[in-house]
Amino acid sequence: DRSPWKTVSRAPNEEDKPDHGGIAGKSFIDPEQLRRQRAEETRVYGENACQALFASRPDAIVRAWFVQSVTPRFREALRWMAANRKAYHVVDDEELAKASGTEHHGGVCFLIKKRNGLDAATYLKTAADTDCVLALEDVGNPHNLGGIMRTCAHFGVKGLMVQDASMLESGAAVRTAEGGAEHIQAIDADGFDGALDEFRRAGYTIVTTSSHKGTTPLTKASLPKKMVLVLGQERDGLSETVMQKGDLSLSIGGTGQVESLNVSVATGILLAEWWRQNA
Repeated sequence: DRSPWKTVSRAPNEEDKPDHGGIAGKSFIDPEQLRRQRAEETRVYGENACQALFASRPDAIVRAWFVQSVTPRFREALRWMAANRKAYHVVDDEELAKASGTEHHGGVCFLIKKRNGLDAATYLKTAADTDCVLALEDVGNPHNLGGIMRTCAHFGVKGLMVQDASMLESGAAVRTAEGGAEHIQAIDADGFDGALDEFRRAGYTIVTTSSHKGTTPLTKASLPKKMVLVLGQERDGLSETVMQKGDLSLSIGGTGQVESLNVSVATGILLAEWWRQNA
């Protein structure tokens, strides 16, 4: 019975079972597992973005692609990936465009594991005594998000509250942030109401902004050391529900020749003033 030469017959209609061991025959890949894996991964490209990512969380890297001209500047990353059995490929520009999904790849692309956003309670456990959290309602343009993350990193803002944390991990947003994304922690808040109340109970002032409804000019405002600064999309601004949550409402003075500022530009002006008063 234990003879390795024993022949076993089976019915012709018996289905072949997948070889999960991957030793012989075709290996089986669970489609659901593959779908989950792809949902947990994203592509990051651009030299500064990838250098910053490798410096802060190299273990997140799953695979990498490079054009030959950038490899000398990624020598340390290549050495680390080889030592840690991370797959990487040196390809031409056309192949890298396919791998990254864009022609604006900057010569390098990483496939990475996404970071998860924190809830408000978890973020507050390690918050500093002087802390500004930025909250964005219905802001989804990846280039605006990237510019905002870069500005937040410059002015020491670590918490960025959004309705979907995965937006901050998009390739276009991370590339535009030029490395700033690695200094930002996403705070997941599907509905802002509960999260804003939680920050208020922790001693934060809720500061809203509007080009039409702001009651205090920024130049005359005293900005608190601990605050949540809430901005909305350019066209409609903040919803009425979120506006009513504010303890202080700000406006940015100007000529009035345009209806409003780009949300990324407005963020820079507001955070610069908070930094000036509290840094």
